Amino acid sequence: MSILDRFSLEGRVALVTGAGRGIGHSLAQALREAGAVVAVADLDAEAATRSAHQLHGGDGLGLGVDVTDSYQVNGMVDAIVGRYGRIDIAVNNAGIARRGDAESMPEQVWDSVIDVNLKGVFLCCQAEGRAMLAAGSGAIINVASISARIVNRPQNQVNYNASKAGVVQVTRSCAAEWATRGVRVNCISPGHTVTPMTAPAVDEMGDTWRANTPVGRLADPQDLQGAVVYLASAASAYVTGHDLIIDGGYSIW
Repeated sequence: MSILDRFSLEGRVALVTGAGRGIGHSLAQALREAGAVVAVADLDAEAATRSAHQLHGGDGLGLGVDVTDSYQVNGMVDAIVGRYGRIDIAVNNAGIARRGDAESMPEQVWDSVIDVNLKGVFLCCQAEGRAMLAAGSGAIINVASISARIVNRPQNQVNYNASKAGVVQVTRSCAAEWATRGVRVNCISPGHTVTPMTAPAVDEMGDTWRANTPVGRLADPQDLQGAVVYLASAASAYVTGHDLIIDGGYSIW
């Protein structure tokens, strides 16, 4: 098999959470262009349906899912397996950010970010992992962040940083448990990325982020596509438990 053939996802079934817009939609597009059938999940059911139709026309599968609810997450995986017979690739991208100082952060602000970013990733890994383990193969890619490894500036976001550090460890732990049973689990850690959701923060703090980035610019969602296709494909068959940093050099300074 040629190296380009090993990157192909032809005939594979994929899921991307938080794919109604932004990074998630871009990653779903990349998997589709590489040949996969891609199901889209998002808290916003209309956005999920719209995104799925952009990828597959009227045959697209878009699901409204709250990733903090295990019943909905299990139903999401069941719906994909019921329609396509299996799930080969899962990208757990759904996440939120709510800033605040550590000494004054309300408990509910802490909980909201931990619930979506960490608990949600675990519940998705658990449900996807069960289906993949039963089939004896699969690739899971979680979306973490450079915030798992650094403390960002100038914003204070102890909850977000902790949640993304947890995502890296969930990734490593699941990878270790499932490595001998055919399921690989990896994550990507993007740097500051320009999306509709981050646009207000970019307006406020983008100059500082650019100055802290060796390549001198912020990421576009397309900058993350190649890494996810690689981790989903046979080209990365010997890679598991890895956190692939995509940050324009931000975390080397």
